[in-house]
Amino acid sequence: MASNVNFTGRASSSLAMDHVFNNPELIEKIRQAKVLLVGAGGIGCEVIKTLLLLGFTDVDMIDLDTIDVSNLNRQFLFDKSHVQKSKAEVAAQVAIKRFAHTNITVNDVEKKVEVRPIHGSIQQQQFGLEWFQSYTLVINALDNRAARSHVNRMCLVADVPLIESGSEGYFGQVFLIKNKVSACYECEGLGKDQRTYASCTIRNTPSLPIHCIVWGKHLFAQLFGEFDVDNDVSPDAQDPELAGGQEQKESTGK
Repeated sequence: MASNVNFTGRASSSLAMDHVFNNPELIEKIRQAKVLLVGAGGIGCEVIKTLLLLGFTDVDMIDLDTIDVSNLNRQFLFDKSHVQKSKAEVAAQVAIKRFAHTNITVNDVEKKVEVRPIHGSIQQQQFGLEWFQSYTLVINALDNRAARSHVNRMCLVADVPLIESGSEGYFGQVFLIKNKVSACYECEGLGKDQRTYASCTIRNTPSLPIHCIVWGKHLFAQLFGEFDVDNDVSPDAQDPELAGGQEQKESTGK
């Protein structure tokens, strides 16, 4: 077999997927593609690993969060030494070290694998239409509905394929969004009966007034021993600050 992987998971020769795809044209497109990965949390860590193992060489990774202790049980690129550091920066550094191929060639020229971290919000004005149009593919790995809707709209206008993903408990979802080809993230509308909110969103990156209200109610219940009858927070069971055990119901990438 042309590709070998050592104990760190790092590929030390050409694509292992050569033997899976058996399609030189597809493999060349993978190597030439420029990918934007939005989110470096639970799903984002898995996606960047897979992209590098598949042989993608040019990835930008954006996330506005920093690493929290409660992330460590499911975001495998991080450890305790990374707490309070940028998720995007640490994920890019660790993923390159562990999973990037060492001798990718494009048009017979050896190409360095790059994962460029961006610590910031995808909704910032600087990430405009031309910026989105510079990518071959965009992948969403977000837990924020407003940000997911924003990326959805930008990709539709830029006519760039978007892979939208999320998780709910032990289940995951993924689907392709392409202008004039498929339904988009907002086509069916947001659920009217949404009552639970991921704790990683309302604790670290609240973006809506309801996030602050829900978190305030939950803290009040903890401080004064009141029973949280609404069950409107879906906390991480590994977070010592939270009363664990409630099932996470919001679709989330964190």
